[in-house]
Amino acid sequence: MKQTLFLIAILSSFSLAGQIKTKSITEFSQKDMKIGILVDVRTPEEFMDGHLEGAINIDWYGEDFLERFDHPNKDQAIYLYCKKGGRSSKAAKLLFSNGYTNVTDLLGGFDAYLDRAPQ
Repeated sequence: MKQTLFLIAILSSFSLAGQIKTKSITEFSQKDMKIGILVDVRTPEEFMDGHLEGAINIDWYGEDFLERFDHPNKDQAIYLYCKKGGRSSKAAKLLFSNGYTNVTDLLGGFDAYLDRAPQ
């Protein structure tokens, strides 16, 4: 029985991850901003130290994280990023499992964006 539950959990995590879109943060553009919202899931302190233009901050660690996404249109494009990609990946899975159908995890995070930005 334990093996069966374990197998079901693994298979469902693969199917969940297969539905979430990914895109390199360095490929994100203003065109994407016109069709969706950009969400920085880092802490408010990290956000204040720098963020992508047009991003809103919804702290992954905040107790009200999911409630802050309470939006009647769960098909609206949502682009998520964090520092390196761990929190945004978790946030994308949580949103998708709560009915949000157009979630994109921006790979590489803010660090990758800074590495790519002209000095």
